[in-house]
Amino acid sequence: MKKYAALLLTLVIAVLMVSPVSAASVSKDGYWNGIRLCGRVKVVDAFPDIKVQVVTAFPDLKVKVVDAFPDDIGKWQFVSFGEDFKVQFVDSFPDIKIQYVNAFPGVN
Repeated sequence: MKKYAALLLTLVIAVLMVSPVSAASVSKDGYWNGIRLCGRVKVVDAFPDIKVQVVTAFPDLKVKVVDAFPDDIGKWQFVSFGEDFKVQFVDSFPDIKIQYVNAFPGVN
């Protein structure tokens, strides 16, 4: 009986020590993992800097798509080259969640 109790205790400790990989959240000043979340953005299918999921509620970042001057946090200009960072749009396991807005982009 002691053998089973010790095995069970070891298993419980091992499960508690293993935590799911969680994404770093967007900082209050608009950075994720050292990347300032504004600027020229290139959409890629592989090897992104950030994996992004588009949501309609509870985003990490509100994004306004602009044609020029993406200088403020949350303002993104989509480009084919000369990007500041690359994103890949995913349906699950994102690094950050964004919501497209027409006004007031940035961190909640």
